[in-house]
Amino acid sequence: MPRHRIFATPLAAIYPHYVAKAEKKGRGKGEVDEVITWLTGYDEAGLERALADEVDLETFFAQAPRMNPHATEITGVICGMRVEEIEDPLMQQIRWMDKLVDEVARGKRMTSVLRGSTTAGAAASPGARSSGDAHGGQAGR
Repeated sequence: MPRHRIFATPLAAIYPHYVAKAEKKGRGKGEVDEVITWLTGYDEAGLERALADEVDLETFFAQAPRMNPHATEITGVICGMRVEEIEDPLMQQIRWMDKLVDEVARGKRMTSVLRGSTTAGAAASPGARSSGDAHGGQAGR
């Protein structure tokens, strides 16, 4: 079965759409960054590097320092699919990210979006490959 073309799409190609969606609803780039870093374990510098290097989504998720263990709590429908029922792990990770950005844009509280975490780095494991605090604790806006 051929791989889905979204896997080869650079994060930098969809990121501006995420930010525009959030800003259209009165939220900001910082909140988009916060949910992406919460999900993937990238720190701000790592996220900025992935954007600047135009890393594709497959590589972005493959190199993620650590997927948040609470990501499995992300449920609901995005792009006509129930995220909890998606079988392909990479597609599920992409749809988790889509769902988190959608929740931010709909105005959900960050503590709810981040599945009860108080900061983006709250679920970091001691051996995570990120180079510092995930975001500086802007949750709860």
